[in-house]
Amino acid sequence: MKHLVLVTAVFCCAHPASRAEENTQAVGAVVAAASDVTDLPRRLQSEAIAQDRAEFGYWGTDPAKYTGWKSHSNRLIPVYAFGTKNAGDGVDLNSYFGPSSVYRSEAKVQALYGYVPEKTVNPDAVWMDQTNVADLQRAAAAAGKKYVFLVVFDGMDWQTTRAAAVWNQKKVTYTEGRGTGTHFQEYDANGTTQFGFFVTSAHNEGTDVDVNTQTVKNPGGTIRGGYDASCAGTAPWATPGDPGYLIAKPADGNPKHDYTDSSSSATSMTAGIKTFNGSVNVDSNGTPVSTVAHDLQRQGWRVGAVSSVPISHATPAAAYAHNVSRDDYQDLTRDMLGLPSIQHPQTPLPGLDVVIGGGYGNNGDAKRGNASQGDNFVEGNIYLTDEDLKTVSIANGGKYVTAVRTAGRKGTQILDEAAAAAAKDNHRLLGFFGNGQYNGHLPFATADRRYDPAPGLGGKSETYSAADLEENPTLAEMTTAAITVLGRDKKPFWLMVESGDVDWANHDDNIDNSIGAVNTGDDAVKVITDWVESHSNWDESLLIVTADHGHMLNLVKPELLISK
Repeated sequence: MKHLVLVTAVFCCAHPASRAEENTQAVGAVVAAASDVTDLPRRLQSEAIAQDRAEFGYWGTDPAKYTGWKSHSNRLIPVYAFGTKNAGDGVDLNSYFGPSSVYRSEAKVQALYGYVPEKTVNPDAVWMDQTNVADLQRAAAAAGKKYVFLVVFDGMDWQTTRAAAVWNQKKVTYTEGRGTGTHFQEYDANGTTQFGFFVTSAHNEGTDVDVNTQTVKNPGGTIRGGYDASCAGTAPWATPGDPGYLIAKPADGNPKHDYTDSSSSATSMTAGIKTFNGSVNVDSNGTPVSTVAHDLQRQGWRVGAVSSVPISHATPAAAYAHNVSRDDYQDLTRDMLGLPSIQHPQTPLPGLDVVIGGGYGNNGDAKRGNASQGDNFVEGNIYLTDEDLKTVSIANGGKYVTAVRTAGRKGTQILDEAAAAAAKDNHRLLGFFGNGQYNGHLPFATADRRYDPAPGLGGKSETYSAADLEENPTLAEMTTAAITVLGRDKKPFWLMVESGDVDWANHDDNIDNSIGAVNTGDDAVKVITDWVESHSNWDESLLIVTADHGHMLNLVKPELLISK
């Protein structure tokens, strides 16, 4: 048996002149802070926030307002597959794309959603569904692949990728299709790469749950999923017929379909089902389901998850954990580490072999927004309790070599040492890093890679100390450590890598952070492709690079990102 690798991301209303006049002073202050003319994305972002409009583009449905929408959308999402072309039925991307689209068949759409969404069956559909990402991984393993990598750029739609590609190339090179400008766009995997796109809509939005009993109160929720191409477009780069449809605000006469959150979409890619927003690897009724990682682990594979954001945020949690609520972070982490949890109190899951991510220093209590974790919430770190960290450590009889952010020590060195020790002695690896003052994520590398974020919504920007940068590894370095442990011998393995800061940047309507996040995620992809070339080949490896959902960045004049 062989290893699989999968890598996995509104128009506004008129802006009154009086608002611009009121912001004159703010513009001056912000532009002064972004005075480095070589850092154009930062300057553009600073000006756009101060003026709430920009010539290069906008977020939302109103071209006159830069910060018009700060959440997800129902856009089609690109998928870049490596090791798939001519690899056989179920592995070749054309098993799901083009004439093979599930959306051409009413019976298949019914089976997918459990109902037939309005205006979703389309005889001309070429788009895949997000659940096909899980189908592809399972088929590849069954066909004999040994290494599977899933890289998820959280929140990275086609427009976000294009912004980074324009900045990287310092020119506009494409208006549709796969494009060029990043490693994952240009790498051909010895002629085995393919490109497609898929629907991300969830089963439903508005399902209420009881986290203490792990039950669903109202199966089916309040808004159902679906995809109407006449409203949303037939390709990721297409101009939508009804932009409001993409954010569940359709024009009169058009259907209202939900847009997914990260937990539902990640569940689709790891478990192969449609489920409700806010859930992790449970079906629409709240019943736990098996993921690709669970299936492969039972067959003897090693499995791991890496993220630039907290270790049990929606996407990395969906690699392995079960919960009716994505906000029950401590229990999600327990599932990932093989500890008793609210879902598995008596017989814990075996646990992942590698877990590396953020969350360090992010403490809270039940009175400060953590009541959503239920009655068993333990005050302190909201993702990983002190007691759980002690329990899993090999120093206390646990299974994990632990690497935790430590004052005065280089994060990369701590992680590398732990990975080497785990690989040498056949242990598991837990890496726990991040910036507590910013919800536990790694520092944002901006477009110029200087870690100097421009202001986002509310005119706020993050600032990092020398210690923040020194004591945290990068996503690429985390990926290297994970592969060191998982790939220490010829045993097959599965690895999810999440570039989660793309989503955080796009929620912040921040083009500077967004470009930087795409590129740091691309660095992690390069780590994987280099490893395959030096330790394996594309006959026995699978890599999928994709996103879980889109946002609403609209590039009007992309050339302005490189010349103003």
